[in-house]
Amino acid sequence: MSVIFARALSHLRHEKGISQRLAAQELGISQALLSHYENGIREPGLAFVVKACDYYQVSADYLLGRTGVEYTPGAGSAADPDTLMHLADRLSQACVDLSRQEPRLGILFQRLATQLSRDMEEP
Repeated sequence: MSVIFARALSHLRHEKGISQRLAAQELGISQALLSHYENGIREPGLAFVVKACDYYQVSADYLLGRTGVEYTPGAGSAADPDTLMHLADRLSQACVDLSRQEPRLGILFQRLATQLSRDMEEP
């Protein structure tokens, strides 16, 4: 695979805020093996890539470095409430991060959120 896969795998785990031990347990592998994957020492098989995509709710294209977009249709149903909540949380965090870098964006994001709320209430 590549260094991109190793970095993406590690990044997703850190973003989820879980330990390597817990991620390995939930992915059904040893912590040592996950460490090797995250450090680019070993390359996983296809079955693990699929399991990791499902676990982190990302597309294989993202995990393999073929796209910078984590979510694509097919990585989960857009109508699935858990997927929508995950995406909403990520968008919210991105807005907070960008607002910290550029305070004027915070005002823009607040206006956008207000308008979206109004649009959602209309029949």
